Order: sequence, then C-alpha cells, then structure tokens
Amino acid sequence: MLLHCKAFLTSSSLRGIARQMRSLRTLSSHREDPEMKDLLDYIDSLKNYEKSGVPTGAGTDSNDGFDLGRMRRLMDRFGNPQSNFKAVHIAGTKGKGSTAAYISNILRTEGYSVGCYTSPHIQTIRERILLGRSGDPVSAKLLNNLFHRIKQDLDQAIKEENGCISHFEVFTAMAFILFADEKVDIAVIEAGLGGARDATNIISSSGLAAAVITTVGEEHLAALGGSLETIAMAKAGIIKQARPLVLGGPFLPHIEQIIREKAVITGSPIVSAYDAGNSLAVKSFSIVNGKPCQICDIEIQTVKDLKLSCKLHDLKLQMPGDHQLQNAATATCVALCLRSLGWKISDESIRSGLQSTYLLGRSQLLSLADAKVLGLTGATILLDGVYVCKISNGVMECVKCEFINTVVMIVWIHLVAHTKESAKALMNTIKMAFPKARLAFVVAMACDKDHAGFAQEILSGAYVETVILTEAAIAGAATRTTSASLLRDSWIKASEELGVGICHEGMTEYRELLKEQPVSSDSNFSDGKTILATESSLKDCLRVANEILNRRRDENCVVVITGSLHIVSSVLASLDD
Repeated sequence: MLLHCKAFLTSSSLRGIARQMRSLRTLSSHREDPEMKDLLDYIDSLKNYEKSGVPTGAGTDSNDGFDLGRMRRLMDRFGNPQSNFKAVHIAGTKGKGSTAAYISNILRTEGYSVGCYTSPHIQTIRERILLGRSGDPVSAKLLNNLFHRIKQDLDQAIKEENGCISHFEVFTAMAFILFADEKVDIAVIEAGLGGARDATNIISSSGLAAAVITTVGEEHLAALGGSLETIAMAKAGIIKQARPLVLGGPFLPHIEQIIREKAVITGSPIVSAYDAGNSLAVKSFSIVNGKPCQICDIEIQTVKDLKLSCKLHDLKLQMPGDHQLQNAATATCVALCLRSLGWKISDESIRSGLQSTYLLGRSQLLSLADAKVLGLTGATILLDGVYVCKISNGVMECVKCEFINTVVMIVWIHLVAHTKESAKALMNTIKMAFPKARLAFVVAMACDKDHAGFAQEILSGAYVETVILTEAAIAGAATRTTSASLLRDSWIKASEELGVGICHEGMTEYRELLKEQPVSSDSNFSDGKTILATESSLKDCLRVANEILNRRRDENCVVVITGSLHIVSSVLASLDD
C-alpha cells in the first residue's frame, strides 16, 4: 500500500539540519591553508553569486547583463595581463570542467606550460587555478603574495565601482595575472556563466586560440534570458572574429544553427566533435592499476572548414560515461584544431593527456576503504562489463550491454548530475554499466535547479529502490539550499506524473519497513515501490541506504551520491577526516 504521510520537521531534525549547515559552511574554510586567511576574508566580503544565486538576465548581452566594462576597467588597472598569453575559452551548460581538464593535460603532456581556470571548486579554492607543467593547484603562498601585492589597487577599484566588483571578478583577475606572471604558453579558461557577459569574456580575438561550446541545456534559465535560444546566444558570445569554434554536442538542430550563424558572422571556422564523420565507442569497463576506467575508441575525421584527422583506439579514460567520452572527443578536436594553427601536438600526447585526466567527483567510484569510512559495510569495487556506444550520423546507440553477475556494492559519486540532461546521461550510463544492479540515490540540490525534471529522469531511467533526500549548503551558505522536504514534494509530483509507485515519508514508517523479516533474493520488501525518505545528515543517508541494500546481499548494489557539487565536497571531506 502506498504510504502518504504529512511532511514534518521535529525539533531534533531541525537541530540536525542546523548542525549540518554549520558543518558545511565551514567545510571550505577549514580545508584552506591558514596562510590564505586574509585573501579568503577579503573575497568572501564581496558579492558572491554562487552563494546568493544569479539575478534575472545577468548572463545575457542586454541592459540587465553583467557589466563587462567593469571587468575591463579592472584589468586595465593591472596592465591587461590577459593579452600576454593565448587562450582556449570554454562555455557550455555541461562538460566545461572535464573538457578543460582534458585539453590542459594534452597540452601539458606535449610539454607546454599551461594555465587552467575553472569554477567552482570542491575542496579548496586553489583548485580553480592550475599552473605550469605539473597541473597542480596554485600554491597558497603564491596566491597570498599576489593578493597582498594587488590589494591596494583592488581597494581602489572596488571604491570606484561603488562596491559592485564581485568575488568571481576578483578571482578571475587574479588568475589572469598569475598566468601572465608565470609566462604560461597557453591558458584554458572556463566561463562561469553563459559567455557573452561572463567576466572571463575579456579575451580579445588576437588572444583567443579557440572557442569551445560543449553543450546547451536548460540551466540558469532566468539568468540567461529564459529559453534555450537565449542561452545559446549567451554562450555564442565567446566566439571571436576569425577564431576557430569547436562544438561538443549533441545540440538540438535549431540551437546549433543559432551558434553556427554567430560563427558565420564572425568568419570563424567550425569543428564539430559530433560530426557524422566521427566515430566514438565505449567498448568495455576495466580495472587498470587498481582504478576503474572505460576502454574507448575515438576517431575524428572532419572535412569542413578545417580538415582534421586522428584515430585513438583502446583509449583508457578514467572518467566513465558516454558524456565523458564526448568531452574527450571535444578536447581531441580542440587539440587537432590547435595543431592546424601551428601548435606542436602529437597523437601520442593527445592519447596520454586524455588517459591521465581525472577529476574529483566526476563519476568517481570509491574504494573499499573509502566505503568503510562512510559506514557502508561490505561495499567493494568490482567492475567487469562490456557495452558499446557508437555515434553514427549524429545518433548514439548502445550496441551491446553485459554485466558479470558478481555480488558487489558500488559507491558512485556523480558530481555533474543536477539538470534533466545530465540526470538522463547518468541513468544511461548506469543502465549500460550496471543493468542488473539495485540502485539507491542520495540527493541534495540547489534551489535554482529543475528538481522535478531531475527526479523524472532518474525515476524513468530505471527502477530505483531507494531515494534519500538531504540538504547541502551551497558555496558555504544556506541561501540557495533546498530543504529535503521541498525536494521530496518534487519527487512525489514526478512519481505521480510518471505513474511510479512511491513509499515516502516519514522516516518512522520507513524504518518500520526495515524491521521486517529478512527477504529472499526474489522478493521485494517495498512491493516494487521506490522508497523515498529525507535525512538531514549525510551520514544517516548513507546508513539508511546501506541498511536497505544489505537486506539482500546476493545482488549487485549501487549507491549514487549526486545532485550537487557541495554534497560531493562533503563526502570527499569526510574521507579526509
């Protein structure tokens, strides 16, 4: 029988939420080097849209948009350091960070000194700026020295701009100054929001090596004009006169047309990673040097605008999923594009750079030791399956899908899934990699995400045995946090629209289910319904997921922690404690 229970928060649960919010608010600060205290205090005093949310129209090229002139005036004050290096500029709804990492590693492998600027970060703000041939985060000492060197100028700029200079603008300026100081050969720069009015879009045509647009999806709708079309126009704002444009994709035809029309106006040659002449295939999952990876083929053969060619067979990517294969293909196209412009980049450097790329929280599989730290007893990692995805005439299809029947619990931290599109990609990957596994999701999301759309993609993608909803502070504050009870309402609505059975709150009834007698492997103690629950504590979420999945130990189990970068940050921080 479907349980319908009124939402309520007891005083103890409220105290639990408060404790978790305090813990998460201090997460980034207590992970940072004390040497950076002055810098962190300074930029934390500035407007931070990651904490507060972005105003309506802020990312559009309109009167409501961010004032790019303010950023130009700030950079003029520091001698326009962005004119001292070439840049690859990346915009897109999803895949920017991974694509930036792939490109940077390819260039480093070839021997170039590379600056990489991305956002947001997971554990330390230093992750946003990578420098040199090592690819390590900028040191606390270097950041601190730069801050004290430019503080007086920052103070004056903020005063002249009536306090309107933001956290992101200051840190972007610092990144560009460091890239110039360190004399990087090239910088790979991720746009923060949209493209046209983003603070990173002060790169001139002469300084741009290539522009990249990975995807266009319905995220930050209000900030980017309210439609996919306006989002596409905002992201196309990074295209510069006569400079190459690399498209990731896939795109809806009319959205791609908007981007292509901008490229035609600027006389920019176009390279598409999703071109019909390219072939991408994920052939298998494997364990290499104790780490899971997917074995892939990437074949690029473009004939329009720029003629590019590269074949990479049996490529070992450390980040799983067909979306990561697409990101790797996009990075490959960027490397080939740069090569056509005179940059020395070998096929072997492309291969090695792609294979060495790994990012915290991007489809990360935890080890047995990590799972035990999180209280997931009996969890282990064992991947041994085969699936093949091929792109043919712009269509991706799953050709084969198998999974060895081995009793295993897999813990998957999935950073990027917080939109309908990324949730769908996540479910496609899970179905291909673990088609017979029992699934439990632990989800936290920001308030400006499509909660119902996200829930619909998860619930329609496969049978999910358990969904446990929780809260996560966003950028160290509760301003954009969505309460677990509000998330639950969205999941209930999504289940009703899909006709999916849900057994939901409160937790008392949920725990009563757990007190039932042990069940056999061919029975389902929730009668085929998805158990939906809320917990204020991440630890409790994982404990409940473990209790449910451990009721039947003769089947594969996958725990997916997703929905927000900040819940991922909390998990990874707990592993370091």
